[in-house]
Amino acid sequence: MYAEFSENLVTGNEMIDSHHKELIDRMNKLLDSCERSNEKSVAVKTLDYLADYTDFHFTAEEELQKEIEYPGYEQHKAQHEAFKKTIQELDQMLEEEEGPSNAFVEKVQENVVKWFYTHIEGFDRSVAEYKFMRESNERL
Repeated sequence: MYAEFSENLVTGNEMIDSHHKELIDRMNKLLDSCERSNEKSVAVKTLDYLADYTDFHFTAEEELQKEIEYPGYEQHKAQHEAFKKTIQELDQMLEEEEGPSNAFVEKVQENVVKWFYTHIEGFDRSVAEYKFMRESNERL
C-alpha cells in the first residue's frame, strides 16, 4: 500500500500541505526501495531520507503552533515524538535483519503510512483550522 496525497489530506495550509506531499513521496520511495531491492543499505539510506525530512517538517509545524498559540501543542508534539520513536524502531529492525523483510514493510505501512493519514486528518487539520479561525478573527 503506497501513500497518496488526496483531497481528504488537504489542511488548507500551504506550508503543511507541501510538506505532507514531500513526506508522502519519501514514504513511497522507502516502500519502493523495499520492493525493488532487498538490500539493507538501500533501505537504511531511504529510511534516513524519510527521517530527516520528518524532523524538518515536525520542527516547522511545531514552530507554527507556537506562533499561533495553538492550545493542543503539547498533545500534538507528543504525537510527533511517538512517530519519531516508530522511525527509530524501524531503523533498529533493519539493523537486526539482513534486509527489508515483509514484516518491515508491513510495519511501515501500518505505523508510518496509516499513522500519517490519521494524524493529518485529525491533528494537522485542526492546527490549520485554528490558524485560519485565528486569522479571520484578527481581521474583524
